[in-house]
Formats: sequence, C-alpha cells, structure tokens
Amino acid sequence: MDNATRSERSRNAALEAAIAIIARDGPGRLTLDAIARESGLSKGGVMHQFRTKEAVLKALLERQMVRFEEFSNDYMAKVSATSANPNLATQLATVREAATSPNSAALALVAAMVENPNLMALPREREMERMAAIRDEAADPDLAMLRWAGAMGLLLSSLFGMSPLSNDEHQRLFARLLDDAQWAGLEQPAVKRAAKSGAAKAAGPRKRA
Repeated sequence: MDNATRSERSRNAALEAAIAIIARDGPGRLTLDAIARESGLSKGGVMHQFRTKEAVLKALLERQMVRFEEFSNDYMAKVSATSANPNLATQLATVREAATSPNSAALALVAAMVENPNLMALPREREMERMAAIRDEAADPDLAMLRWAGAMGLLLSSLFGMSPLSNDEHQRLFARLLDDAQWAGLEQPAVKRAAKSGAAKAAGPRKRA
C-alpha cells in the first residue's frame, strides 16, 4: 500500500470514528484522544491528519456536505422534468435523507455549531442559495418556505431527541410534505396575497356597533 492510500484510509478512519463518538456520546466528548481510541489509530496518526478538534469538525462537515450535495444532485436529475417545484422537492428529500441516515450531516452540523459557530458560515451560505431557488420557482413562496420549515422541524426535533413521533409517522409526514397535490389548494400567489393585503388596508379597522 502506498503512502497516499494509507494516509487516505487513516483520514477516513478518523472521520468515521469522530461521527461515531458524536452520535453515541455527544460533541462534547469528541477529542483527538477519543478519536484515536475509537479508530485504533495512534494519537500521532490522528494528529498527522488533523492538528486540532476544530480541524476534524471542519473536515467532517465538508465531507458530509459533499455527500448530501451528491444526493441532492441525483434527486434533482430525477424530478426536474416532472415536479412543479424541483428545488423544493430536492431539498425536502435531502432533509428526509439526513433525518433517516444514522451518520447524518445533521450530527456534523450540530457538533460544528457547538465547537465553533463560525464553521456554519459555509452551510448557511449554501442554504441561502437553495432558499432563493425555492422561492423563485414557487407559485406561493411562503407556502414553499412553510413546507421546508416543517421538514427542518422534523429533522431537528428528531436529532435533539425531542420528537414524540415514531419512524413511520416521520416518514408519512415527509411524504406529505413532498406531495405537491396536498398543497395545491392552499397556494396563494404573491399577486393575490398583495391584493388581499391592499384591500384589508383600504377597509381600515372595523368599528364596534
């Protein structure tokens, strides 16, 4: 085995150990010593790949972002020709994948947030780009944002152990969020909402009898 291959295997082993520690013990228990014990690498071997805990979290976050970016691209390719809201559908499906994946990107996000909030700048910027694309394609941008927020709520409540829902209930709710037909009757295009708002302002406050 050449040095490059050996180094790549050590790096991957350290990252897999890190996500296992975060999932089992929480981000506060993630240390270079813990990674060495979990992975079977020496402390020096871990430090050869990552000099600090923050470097581990950054690499883990970047790796998980690449993984879910690949999932998003594949899903977008499947639904772009059939969905009225392909960006929304892709984002909802990606959040569902994160919620059901045992080594999800969400764990890396939480760990990074706890260790150093500045690490969240890159995923936050990418999320803003996705939201802009969702708004641009939607007949009712507010409703699209509500569907996205519902999916994120399911993910985060599950991640923090706050959800009273079973796995079957989670899957059923995600399926409903993804089903455009369930929401078509609730859509209020921006022009219609603006007209309603203008009419309400023109009417002014009602007087009591």
